Amino acid sequence: MKNDPIVIQRNFNAPVTKVWQAITDQEQMKLWYFDNIPEFKAEPGFITQFNVHHNGRDYLHIWKVTEAEPLKKISYEWKYGGYPGNSFVTFELTPEGDTTTLTLTHEGLETFLPDINPGVERKNFVEGWTAIIGMSLKKFVE
Repeated sequence: MKNDPIVIQRNFNAPVTKVWQAITDQEQMKLWYFDNIPEFKAEPGFITQFNVHHNGRDYLHIWKVTEAEPLKKISYEWKYGGYPGNSFVTFELTPEGDTTTLTLTHEGLETFLPDINPGVERKNFVEGWTAIIGMSLKKFVE
């Protein structure tokens, strides 16, 4: 359980094109995801980084796109500058007429050594992704 990936699946009353744009267009991502993403491209090899200040600590997010299949899937390596570990986030889209099912998988969280870095505990990611995907993104695309 502790090393299992987080998997969150949600259905959206929005076409796959709209959901894909929301998760890959930097200007749209700033409206529901992280408001300080300096740049983002759905292209393998693209790297971006930005700081998030949370609970009195800085977390330099470093993302490297590893896979991008338009309207289907985007994956990126997710790590933090100054912290150990490396994880992977994947957004997979399944169109169903005018609706879309999004499956988010975040794996490798145990590599962040949450026992010595409590800010990166699994429960924090579960709560974060549940809110981001289930509320912020849902409200944005619908």
